[in-house]
Amino acid sequence: MTRTDRLYALVEELRAAAPGRRSASWLANRFEVSTRTIERDISALQASGVPIWADAGRTGGYTIDARHSLPPLGLTVDEAFAVMVGLGQLASSPFQDAARSAAQKVRAVMDEEDARRITALTDRVHLLEDDERAGAPRLFADALRSRSVLRIRYADAGGTETTREVEPLGYIGKGQDWYLVAWCRLRGGVRAFRGDRVLVVEPTGERPPARAIRAEDLQIPYGRLRPLGAD
Repeated sequence: MTRTDRLYALVEELRAAAPGRRSASWLANRFEVSTRTIERDISALQASGVPIWADAGRTGGYTIDARHSLPPLGLTVDEAFAVMVGLGQLASSPFQDAARSAAQKVRAVMDEEDARRITALTDRVHLLEDDERAGAPRLFADALRSRSVLRIRYADAGGTETTREVEPLGYIGKGQDWYLVAWCRLRGGVRAFRGDRVLVVEPTGERPPARAIRAEDLQIPYGRLRPLGAD
């Protein structure tokens, strides 16, 4: 998480907790930084005019004026409901942290009545999932954004582990399974790596050459690939 992203997330975390408080140590654990970093971030936010107050003592912490909010998204209740359902479907995916944060931000910019209506609707939606499985490493979700060749340790269906250098090309989602599509230097071709079988991800810093995903390279035996950006 960049500092800018963390500052934004800090405001939303405090707003969601208001009028309650969050201690520096709680926030440091939440964002995986030091308490000193949190204190510096809060000071920067206060200096920029964000209405954050600090209370000393054992039960003290930081709180924010609950009226401080983001500009409204302009979503209807049905649109917000659809967004929340979509984000909820990512709760067991490699993108769960970002989905959880995004859902919190959607709630934060809705008025109280609409938020209650959305909560009542989403409480009626249930997802049927398999037993909990091991999640993909955090960097799996950053594979495309890193724009770097990755060194991964991967376990195939039989449990055999290999270390490979791969060039990320995209993702494929199927039910609870998410696959990283990449050019595999070990095999000399395009391969799909299931997220829960990726044991370790390490960016090498090397920029890969430009490549395109072609459905025929994936040799998918059934189903149809639908680009997420398609209407």
